[in-house]
Amino acid sequence: MSDIDTNKTFAASVERSNKIEQEIIANPKKFRVLTGDRPTGRLHIGHYFGSLKNRVRLSKLGVPTMILIADYQVLTDHDAYQEISQNTKQLVIDYLACGIEPSNDVIIYPHSYVPEANQLMLPFLTLVTSAELERNPTVKEEIQSALQNGKVKTINAGMLTYPIHQACDILFCKGNVVPVGKDQLPHIELTRTIARKFNEKFCKDSEPIFPLPDALLSKTPSILGLDGSQKMSKSRGNAIMLSATEDETAKLIKKAKTDQERHISYDPVNRPEVANLLMLISLCTGETPEKVAERIGDGGGGLLKSTLTEALNEELRPIRAKRAELEKNPEYIRKVLLEGSQKAREIAVKTLDEVRTAMNMVI
Repeated sequence: MSDIDTNKTFAASVERSNKIEQEIIANPKKFRVLTGDRPTGRLHIGHYFGSLKNRVRLSKLGVPTMILIADYQVLTDHDAYQEISQNTKQLVIDYLACGIEPSNDVIIYPHSYVPEANQLMLPFLTLVTSAELERNPTVKEEIQSALQNGKVKTINAGMLTYPIHQACDILFCKGNVVPVGKDQLPHIELTRTIARKFNEKFCKDSEPIFPLPDALLSKTPSILGLDGSQKMSKSRGNAIMLSATEDETAKLIKKAKTDQERHISYDPVNRPEVANLLMLISLCTGETPEKVAERIGDGGGGLLKSTLTEALNEELRPIRAKRAELEKNPEYIRKVLLEGSQKAREIAVKTLDEVRTAMNMVI
């Protein structure tokens, strides 16, 4: 696909995402959101501003929301698995501390506890060619990253079929909206392909089983790490975790990379490190990055960092307080996971029954 075609495709995705955003506000019950994370560690401020705040917003609007903890998918590009259980519980603590409230419409669950959803993997694999999987750009990037970062020594088949498993996660609950960044659009497109092919092949004489999900694109700009050059990531050591203390946050920000120019200006192209810190302040205060830069002026990197420290600690203070309370109640965290798993299984059982019926496998 040429750059022109890619840009047209992305522009169409943005247009559709904007329309969905308007429809959600008008009729939230029309949608079911599928979102989630892999339990590879605690969440950081990149997750918070990039996705968590939006999940809280959508759930409070009344949108039915499935929050998946993708524990099986950790095995695709991580040799270490000993901390999956603990990381799963820490994710739930982060979710609840940020304002997610479990209910019949907001379900948190690990997909290893929903075997019926995973059973969709086999029929879905028959609807996709190996060539389609091999040329998926997101998979290519993830494979390259896993090898470069030393997460794995060899590439297993699970990594290649990762998009199929993601399709199972989205379609078992008939999710029709998936909040993603631009880099995840190929996965959503493949899920749409699988849903369309299944409906066309097995539902010729009946109503389609699966919706064609749409991407809800994040409006938050990409958040770089404190090194100012790469995406924020715990593995790169450039992140501020939601569980960090105020003092730890201050020390990390103090080490953040800026530049030699004293006057602070918002220039993402020529001053990416400074621009990233300004954007983080703006996400906390609601000001534009340009307004923040104007306020700091000739205060230099020192004032820039102290302003970010104050703004970020103020933003995260209630989250950290709630986090501390939740840490003391592990049984409640386990209850949230078990109840969420049961609700997710009820949905999955119904979908799997419909799939078996469509494929003439009912005995």
